Amino acid sequence: MKKTVRDIDVSGKKVLVRCDFNVPMKDGKITDDIRITAALPTIQYLQEQGAKVILMSHMGRPKGEAKPEFSLKPVADRLSQLLGKDVLFVASDVVVDDQVKAAVDRLGAGEVMLLENVRYRKEETKNEEPFTGQLAALGELFVNDAFGTAHRAHCSTAGLAKYMPSVSGFLIEREVKFLGDALESPERPFVAIMGGAKVADKIPVIENLLKKVDALIIGGGMSYTFFKAMGYEIGTSILDAESIDLAKDLMDKADKTGVKLMLPVDTVCAKEFKADSGKAVFDRDKMPSDMMGMDIGPKTIAIYKEAIAEAKTIVWNGPAGVFEMPAFAEGTKAIAKALAESGATTIIGGGDSAAAAGQFGYADKMTHISTGGGASLEFLEGKALPGIACLEDK
Repeated sequence: MKKTVRDIDVSGKKVLVRCDFNVPMKDGKITDDIRITAALPTIQYLQEQGAKVILMSHMGRPKGEAKPEFSLKPVADRLSQLLGKDVLFVASDVVVDDQVKAAVDRLGAGEVMLLENVRYRKEETKNEEPFTGQLAALGELFVNDAFGTAHRAHCSTAGLAKYMPSVSGFLIEREVKFLGDALESPERPFVAIMGGAKVADKIPVIENLLKKVDALIIGGGMSYTFFKAMGYEIGTSILDAESIDLAKDLMDKADKTGVKLMLPVDTVCAKEFKADSGKAVFDRDKMPSDMMGMDIGPKTIAIYKEAIAEAKTIVWNGPAGVFEMPAFAEGTKAIAKALAESGATTIIGGGDSAAAAGQFGYADKMTHISTGGGASLEFLEGKALPGIACLEDK
């Protein structure tokens, strides 16, 4: 168990807080502020305790250069609105300069400032000096609340923990609680749903989950690699050819461990990867050689809904089909709806699954939606996340 902001005295202290403000932008405007609102409980707690709050984040991939389109100024403006108080923003192409240092020194108790995009510095993603030391010189305590980057050892995450007392914020605490409880002490039956395109990306996760779940549901593009491993025709469907043998191994492991590995029994096929392509449903052993799988079929939806209804804990990572196209969104929508109505503890592993839950209007019905797709995957894989491992234990 890691220490949180509750476990340290922050009153009057300069507190560096790593957030994940990597929000989607269009024409200079923020199109979704969920990552900003997710950080508010930690920021507001620090304000109430009289801390001097210095926020840090990255946005996009400026690759070590100052690029105006990746500036965090719009985030500072939105934070000011949400907090009802001005958030100081000092634009700096090098993130930390004399002007920034002077602004930090002037901060009063309960005041908040936001630094410029930490990835303007090439050292950030390499966790190199002198940038870590320059950041560290601004504060006395470090709070990591950026779960979305916790699987990376960067200057503004694992690097800072070497310089000062370091604890988690409330967002990371919540992420670790829900994902950790699901893996270590789930209420059973425990069902995991894995989707997405490539089997190789999810192999370590599936292998770890096979030791823990009662049933594992497979959907999305990776289904067709499993079909191929079973000797079926998959037409022009996406295929992770290098993972055919791995898919066979996973089916064998599930069989030996008594885990119910559930694969689609029918699939929605299309002639082309287009939203308006003609479509038809085929059983998995009857797919035409000139069509591609785009979604799970109605028989599969019925079977999966039944398994979801019986579950008490569900982890979902990856869509069941090409949900961005309405014609091929039924499977993903049905899974999201089934989770929302299930009464189980439902944990969505960020990324496309989180986007789908939001798109179909079920986000507020889920127990927990992770803010970090890559980080949640590595957590489910059983890996230690550098941005969390570096924090102080209770």
